[in-house]
Amino acid sequence: MISSEQLTHYIYAVRSAILAHEADIECLDREIGDGDHYINMKRGCEAIAGLAEALTKLPLVDALNSIGMKLLSTIGGASGPLFASFFIGMSKTLKVNGPDSAMHIAAAFDAGVQAIMQRGKAQAGEKTMLDVLIPVAETFKSLAAQGKSTREIAGILKQVAIEGVESTRSMLATKGRASGLGERVIGHLDAGAKSCQVMIHAVCDQVLDEQSRQPAP
Repeated sequence: MISSEQLTHYIYAVRSAILAHEADIECLDREIGDGDHYINMKRGCEAIAGLAEALTKLPLVDALNSIGMKLLSTIGGASGPLFASFFIGMSKTLKVNGPDSAMHIAAAFDAGVQAIMQRGKAQAGEKTMLDVLIPVAETFKSLAAQGKSTREIAGILKQVAIEGVESTRSMLATKGRASGLGERVIGHLDAGAKSCQVMIHAVCDQVLDEQSRQPAP
């Protein structure tokens, strides 16, 4: 079960992580991207953090939808509509299933990723954020279905995210500015994939911290 209050903790954790990785993300984007990815990510994080207090007063479904709508109007470039689609997709699925189990949260995460795929007309293997998000979503669903603990899920998803971003190093790009650079992109990590890895780690670390502070049964 995730509450709207917990969601705000994840928001602050993600903002801190993105700010801490400014140099990494900007460097990657300058190499093969448009050069504005970090600026857009920072703008989105700050905008959502500004909503945090109001979000705690909303049901989780409405809080996620509000985040999506805010991102749609805040982030420029391609990232805004994509991340907006993710949160709105999560909201729609949780509205049907509820947020009361790991399987339902995993299904909502997967729905968000599917919304990005549809909006961006993209899939895995194209050197984008989806090379992190798709394997994380698939692994999350599998682990939840196996009944793995929250701690186990968070730890494994962190590793899957690392493997996902590293996989982009050997890929050709078929989306965005990088798609016009041909084989010159080989050897470089994708900035969007790196941002997603950073955010996933931030949320998983927050979850692990919450778990460590729970009293022993």
